[in-house]
Amino acid sequence: MEYAVQKPLISVVIPVYGCRACLVALCERLYTTLSTMTIPFEIIFVDDRSPDNAWEEIVLLKALYPRVVGVRLSRNFGQHIAITAGLQTAQGEYVVVMDCDLQDPPELIPTMYAKLHEGFDLVLGRRVMRNHSKFRTTMAAGYFGMMSWISDYKIDGTEGSFSILTRKVVDGYLQFSERERHYLFILRWLGFRHGVVDFTHEQRAAGKSSYSLGRLIRHALNGMFFQTTKFLEWIAIMGFLIAMGGFLMVIYLFVRYFLYGFLEGWTSLFVIVILSTGVILICLGVVGLYVARIFEQSKQRPLFVIDTVIGQ
Repeated sequence: MEYAVQKPLISVVIPVYGCRACLVALCERLYTTLSTMTIPFEIIFVDDRSPDNAWEEIVLLKALYPRVVGVRLSRNFGQHIAITAGLQTAQGEYVVVMDCDLQDPPELIPTMYAKLHEGFDLVLGRRVMRNHSKFRTTMAAGYFGMMSWISDYKIDGTEGSFSILTRKVVDGYLQFSERERHYLFILRWLGFRHGVVDFTHEQRAAGKSSYSLGRLIRHALNGMFFQTTKFLEWIAIMGFLIAMGGFLMVIYLFVRYFLYGFLEGWTSLFVIVILSTGVILICLGVVGLYVARIFEQSKQRPLFVIDTVIGQ
């Protein structure tokens, strides 16, 4: 029986951006791997308006492979929104999410699928070796260490977006309406029982990562502001401590005035003014970032707009 006419049991969601040269090899490996599982499947490529005209390649793949589904967004919305579009399109009872650059090995899917049936609601791929630069790896370790500190639970930075979810996890994920989102943080917030499967992060097959240093910093900030409001609590505590310090300084100056009859130390006063001004500006900046996100969310705009769908 041809699986293409059946409702898929497994859907594979792949956000596509800047990796057109990887798509043929990725699709071939996925088809080979999923066919050995002898269950209905679909492969969903979500074109996040890739600058290398990846949509043309997706259309060709659809002509060659009937179980390919192509989703083209109206503009570039970002990786995590593209994942959301793919999850919304997926029909499978189980949904795999993976990158398009072949750093996530498709051959691991049967192992993750088997692990899922050990009683887990989702299974995450854990990268025991990462093919990123030493600088990026070190910065990522520091970032996730800080996120674990400010969150209520430990966040494992070796876990990536390569994962398999049950339908109830997908349905829970799709209830989120935040525009600034982080795929793994949402999965953590949902709280379902999850397992892990270790794998070696492979070399990128072609092209280069679209995450420049600036985009990585922005992505990190979005993750922090999505995850916690502790920064506002820290601002309140900092303000209280500075106010207490100012009050004690006033007492000190009064005592010094009555004891010596004059005041001196314009340099120290200048330093205090500069320091306090800097702290105030930082606090206003943090508050402004939260307000900006409230403003964006209040517009109630759709998370994404789909231009074209082929294969469904």
